[in-house]
Formats: sequence, structure tokens, C-alpha cells
Amino acid sequence: MTSLRLLLSLLLIIASVSVAQARTVWVDDKLYLPVRSGAGSQFRIIENAVPSGTPLEVLEVGDGYTKVRTPKGTEGWVSSQYLSNQPIAADRLRRATQQLEQARSELTSVREQLSAVTEERDNLQNAESSLSNRAGELQEELTRIKNIAADSINLERRNRELREENQKLRNDLEVLTAENERLEASKDSDFMLLGAGLVLGGVLLALLIPMLKPTRKTDNWA
Repeated sequence: MTSLRLLLSLLLIIASVSVAQARTVWVDDKLYLPVRSGAGSQFRIIENAVPSGTPLEVLEVGDGYTKVRTPKGTEGWVSSQYLSNQPIAADRLRRATQQLEQARSELTSVREQLSAVTEERDNLQNAESSLSNRAGELQEELTRIKNIAADSINLERRNRELREENQKLRNDLEVLTAENERLEASKDSDFMLLGAGLVLGGVLLALLIPMLKPTRKTDNWA
């Protein structure tokens, strides 16, 4: 049973050491932190002046002291009360300031992108409005062209009708002209017949009139 307890204790120690080795601690807000060769102030200092905020790798956790490895590779013991599980306030402030500056830079970039997108949207809206106006103008122009085409068709039909009427009038005119010429020729013929009749009548009268006059008797007393 004792051996089992010792084995369990050893396993717990190994587990605690493994867990400790997985962590990282930072030197707390202290100007200098000495690294000693053992877990106590009586041990000699093997590295001095470890500044505040220095990250230390935990190797082993003891009673009041923690065995660590410094960034220089030195392995030693430091007082646990000067260690913190998170960076010191100055480092956190510096990191927060960096994050704030980065956030501000990202915000500025986002604002610039938003401004560019807004400008592009406005340009697209203006282009859409211009295209809508142009589409309206083209629609009006198309309507006007359709009306002109319809008028042209109507004019062509009317022109064809007028040409047909003109041709009919020409035909009628030709008929009337021929009839007039016939009438003129007939009139001239009638005038000629009338003149010939009058001349003949005159000749007959000239012949008949002397015959109709009484003849005078011969004066016997002559």
C-alpha cells in the first residue's frame, strides 16, 4: 500500500510538473527580479536584473519559489510572489494601445471603403437615372418614328389613291377632249352646211326674185 501511495504521489508530482511546464508566467511589476540557483533567498543569484514584463517558462513550482527558464536560457528559481499569470499592466496597456491603433486603422480603412462604395453607389444611381431618362427619350423618339412611319404609310396610300384619281381624271379628260373635238368637228360641219345652204338659198332667191317681178307691158304709144 505504501508503494502504491508513493507511486501515486510521484505521478501527481510528474503531472504537476508537466502542467507547470505547459504554462508561461511573466515577471510582475518589479524593477528587478533575481534568479537564484535554489528555491530560497540564501541561494546565490545566477541572473540579475530581469526586467518587469519578461516572460519566463515555468519548469517547476515549489513552496514560495518557482523554477523558470529565462529568455537568455538561464534556469533558476524566482520568488513566486513576483510572478503573474498575465502580462503586466504596462504590457497590457501597450498591447491594448496597439490593438486600439490597429482598430482605428481598420476603422479608417473601412470608412474609406464605405466612402468609396457610397460614391460608387451614387455614381450608379446617377447612371441609372441618366439611363432611365435616355430610355424615356428613346421611347419618345421611337413613338415619333412609329407615327412618322404610320403617316408615311398613310401618305403613300393617299398618294396612290391620288395617282389613281389623277389617272382617272386624265382618262376622263381624254374622253372629254375627244368628245369636244368631235363636237367641234360636227359644229364646223354644221356651219359649213349652213353656209352652203345660205349660199344656195341666196342663189335660188337671186334666180327666183326676177321671175317673181311683174313684167311691164309694152307702151303702145311709144
